Amino acid sequence: MGTPYVVSGEMLGHLDQLVGCEVGPTEWVVVDQVRIDAFADVAQDRHWIHNEPDPASRGPFGRPIAHAHLTLALMPRFGRDLIAFEDGEASLFYGYDRVRFPAPVPVDGRIRARGVVRDAREVGGAVQLTLEIAVEIDGADRPACVAQALWRHYPGFSR
Repeated sequence: MGTPYVVSGEMLGHLDQLVGCEVGPTEWVVVDQVRIDAFADVAQDRHWIHNEPDPASRGPFGRPIAHAHLTLALMPRFGRDLIAFEDGEASLFYGYDRVRFPAPVPVDGRIRARGVVRDAREVGGAVQLTLEIAVEIDGADRPACVAQALWRHYPGFSR
């Protein structure tokens, strides 16, 4: 648990073999009030349901919840924890296809991610991976977020 799946140089020559590969889960990450408040400050998105524990305790979830975009902002971290490339860190986040937020993350909730490689192809000198990531909430039936994240890896690049 917590060790990324490593894509070797040999595997890059057989991208079709990566499709369907399951990766994860990652280590748990605690989403506490300090993290939620810090995200609100950076995003300039302060709302009582996230940042005011007393009113939030009387709200629909019985306590504060994390911003959906805070969960999404953790995707690059989860992606690095899920998959790595043997030839180094020459990978860039490219974007998302589908993104959904089926369940809120409660304050002090623990989340982790697992994924499935949905597509792997060459694109302009890079290897593009589409990794469908599900962010799980400890003890919850539904995930906090499900997204198809795209990474581009540039083989042979060195710093």
